[in-house]
Amino acid sequence: MTTERKILLLALAGLLVRAAFLLFEPANRLVADELTWTNWALEKLLEPTVGFSPFRTKMIFWPPGYPYFIAAIYAVFGSLSAVKWVQILASALLIPAVGRVGAAVFGARAGVTAAALVAFYPDLVWYSVHFWCETLFLTLLWWSFERVLAADARARTPPALAAGVLWGVAALTRETCLYLAPLVATWLAWRRLSDGGGKRAAAFLLAAVVTIAPWTYRNWVVLNAFVPVATSGGLALYQGNSGLTRQEVYDRYEEVHGRIEQYRWARRMGLQAIAQRQPFWLFQKLRDELPRFWEADSLALIHVLDKRAYGDVAPAAGAAARVLIVVPYLAVLALFAAGVAALRLDRRTALLLGFLVLYNLLHVATHAFARYRQPIMPVVFLVAAYAVAGRRERSLARFSSARWALLAALVLGFALVLAPSLRAPFTETQDSPASEAR
Repeated sequence: MTTERKILLLALAGLLVRAAFLLFEPANRLVADELTWTNWALEKLLEPTVGFSPFRTKMIFWPPGYPYFIAAIYAVFGSLSAVKWVQILASALLIPAVGRVGAAVFGARAGVTAAALVAFYPDLVWYSVHFWCETLFLTLLWWSFERVLAADARARTPPALAAGVLWGVAALTRETCLYLAPLVATWLAWRRLSDGGGKRAAAFLLAAVVTIAPWTYRNWVVLNAFVPVATSGGLALYQGNSGLTRQEVYDRYEEVHGRIEQYRWARRMGLQAIAQRQPFWLFQKLRDELPRFWEADSLALIHVLDKRAYGDVAPAAGAAARVLIVVPYLAVLALFAAGVAALRLDRRTALLLGFLVLYNLLHVATHAFARYRQPIMPVVFLVAAYAVAGRRERSLARFSSARWALLAALVLGFALVLAPSLRAPFTETQDSPASEAR
């Protein structure tokens, strides 16, 4: 059986798992930002006076992609259940994207293994039937990566254009990747100028900019300000560096009148806070944010343990959910560490690891939470798959002393980062919900 067929079968299996979860998941209520996304879609975009017009809505804090996604499907089918069915299809489409990337970078066996991890990873299954933008964002982002690698391997411009469009739509869904577009463009041009790498890099950037530009123009017309996508980044920068509690940050933010004024004020205050914390700012932020970014927790688990979402959950069921979600996460991290220690760096692995590191650093500079690592989890799956697929060729017995040292450093680093969240279930009081600070 060909690699492509194996990956497609895994995509079908992943789709069936997601459909089964949608059909049999216990009844639950929308909480937190799920309400934000659905309210924007149903109560704002579908208002007769708005009618999907971007010039008649005040949307600016969040990117528009996911609310428009929900609203468009609801307008056709008339139910949020229909949105969930389309979402599980979008989630299943992530499987071949990651599988194809894995096959291109690490070989056929690693591609199939990575596709299997994506297909059955509990967190991704849970996200697929809940109203968080990550499901749509990941699929757009990783198909963009697949097209980037295809453009580079085949020395062709059309896949680079397609990658840029996908990257732009992804940025309109979650803005963070906008700031990493130069990484991809630089990679496309790097060592490939003689065979048109610069042309492909320019095509990628141009397509991404042209995709985002209509919404940027809308922001200029409606708000008379240059805002590429959204204003939430200003508040994230201030919240992550002010030293204040989340509620104190929000209280001060709300005291400023005007959405653009709030954005500019938060951005300015965030930069001032960073300047005041020099020269130790980066070390403090690494200490504070890495344990939050890589914590042994997830939004799915927080929902299960939050009475507002699933109601009263029996202690045994809560413990089972914790095992189901945390154990696979720890397992892929262990395999990821082994895979990194065994890696031989080339252009393609440098792209993946560069994306992981820079995306991580963006949230170190602002603020971190387990939800925010979802876009880079496919990198973890890919490197873990590399470790599994080549376990015979790259056994620990063949490691050099330098690779043993790297593996030891990675294991120690993850142990330090994970320790607070692994202790948390044994130190939390019953009256302090895990979602309180989210």
